[in-house]
Amino acid sequence: QAQLAESGGGLVQTGGSKRLSCAASERPFSSAAVGWFRQAPGKEREFVALTTWRTGTTAYADSVKGRFTCVRDKAKNMVYQQMNNLKAEDTTVYYCAETVIVGRTHEFDYVNWGQGTQVTVSS
Repeated sequence: QAQLAESGGGLVQTGGSKRLSCAASERPFSSAAVGWFRQAPGKEREFVALTTWRTGTTAYADSVKGRFTCVRDKAKNMVYQQMNNLKAEDTTVYYCAETVIVGRTHEFDYVNWGQGTQVTVSS
């Protein structure tokens, strides 16, 4: 299947907000869940959040809990990640991907990775 596509990144000040979008162009999301990950230079890709496609159940990494919200919009065939109260340590590239296994948070369980979108939080 075709890769997903992220958008919405950019520069934001500390404490500000950004909304990232994840699209499955020209096809419906057919996976069990869509996840958001991020990877800073020289570091491993880490899980950020996920939403199950059927029920919209979500899960978050402790580092973003209470600040990030992951939602899916079935009508628009989109998944969003609303990021509030952004911190300098949130600066990195964000990716979305799909998994057929509900509840998984390791990158190896995900496929169809997008190219990523850079988020830079400045003080």
